Amino acid sequence: MSNNTLIHRIVRPVVRRIARTRITPNHITTLRLLTGTAAALAFAQGEGPWLAIGGGIFMLSMLLDRADGELARQTGRASVGGHRYDLVSDCTSNVLAFIGIGVGVAPALGVLGPLLGVIAGAGIGALFWQINAQRLVELRPYSAWGDRFNADPDDALVLVPLLLWIGAAVPTLIAAAVATPLAALWIGFTGSRAAAAEK
Repeated sequence: MSNNTLIHRIVRPVVRRIARTRITPNHITTLRLLTGTAAALAFAQGEGPWLAIGGGIFMLSMLLDRADGELARQTGRASVGGHRYDLVSDCTSNVLAFIGIGVGVAPALGVLGPLLGVIAGAGIGALFWQINAQRLVELRPYSAWGDRFNADPDDALVLVPLLLWIGAAVPTLIAAAVATPLAALWIGFTGSRAAAAEK
């Protein structure tokens, strides 16, 4: 994963100001977890203004996701424990967001909505575990226009609030419920084969 993505560059000026205060990276990680949970609760309220509110909170949560690591690097406070807390916070926030979306679309999909939310959340949880704990694959940042636009694969989650804002909650949930478990299965299969080949 990169530490110079577009989102990192957006938060960097604010983090420089925060670096002179008593705010720690773990404070920001905790705020990331709280805002991620708040976004999921807003998504769970369903259609109407709650999706827009949840999308805004989720965007803030994504910015905080980059800000905690940026603050740790700028202040020399990076730690193994802080990194683990960051990963757990990120995974939990993203899993809860999709469960919240699933609950929110229950009026349209019935019990299938929460079920798809749980499936998408489980897929995201599995991907986080495979990438960050098992290290079955190393994701490289995407670059475009030289170095002016770098993005990590998980930056694609910025599309979630955008899709919800245009009324595409159901297709977004279905796509996530299909894509994330398939990606986890693919990484598990290819990662296991690569590990076996190295022995």
